[in-house]
Amino acid sequence: MMAIPSSNPENNATDLAIQVRGLVNRFGSQVVHEDLDLDVRRGEILGVVGGSGTGKSVLMRSILGLRKPDAGQMEVLGIDARSDNPADRLQIERHTGVLFQDGALFSSLTVGENVQVPLKEHHPELEERWHYELALLKVKLAGLPADAINKLPSQLSGGMRKRAGLARALALDPPLLFLDEPTAGLDPIGAAAFDHLIKTLQEALGLTVFLITHDLDTLYAICDRVAVLADRKVVACAPLPEIEQLDHPWIREYFHGPRARAARGIQSETA
Repeated sequence: MMAIPSSNPENNATDLAIQVRGLVNRFGSQVVHEDLDLDVRRGEILGVVGGSGTGKSVLMRSILGLRKPDAGQMEVLGIDARSDNPADRLQIERHTGVLFQDGALFSSLTVGENVQVPLKEHHPELEERWHYELALLKVKLAGLPADAINKLPSQLSGGMRKRAGLARALALDPPLLFLDEPTAGLDPIGAAAFDHLIKTLQEALGLTVFLITHDLDTLYAICDRVAVLADRKVVACAPLPEIEQLDHPWIREYFHGPRARAARGIQSETA
């Protein structure tokens, strides 16, 4: 089988936002990841794809320190992601933003209060009015109207909740952004608008984006490279034209079916 390595030994460590080596994740007797390697370059949008059960979200949670892996080494922005040092954990928290599926907002808090949660946690020294003003700025940056700041999540549409979750993820101006299925559940127009927003923010703010998705339109529209999870590891990590050439059963099925051809055609027309 033709293969593209998931990591490049020529990559300078300073050019990498995330470096994973030999990652192992087990749930009892079930091995989800085994000797998984992955490099995420600074300033890129990396799409992460794979079939059900390949551990895409488990990988993200391991990198973020939300799950302790069974083995392996990980660095996030040059910091050991497995470190128990509170200062290291704090540095990673302050420099990463996360958008979980459906926003994962606190239902009893307004949008503005949700966005202020990380601001109050990491910058308690700021006056209350600055917390509010910064939250309003992030709400607008995420493409929401200003009056959304006083609404509860239950008063928002699914697309608006995702944007509110994105506003919270951007609260601390992180250089590294994690997105878990950001367009899931959105109609095609809403999904395309969200893709455009992510790309615009990535270019304007110089973000590095780790994006888990199954949306082929998203992959073709905004991702610089794609990492494919299969066989308990990253079997390939490369630009889409190179991924499409690989002789792997899941890649053939996923990237050469009618939906992939349609997404590829749409991207060609808009390029």
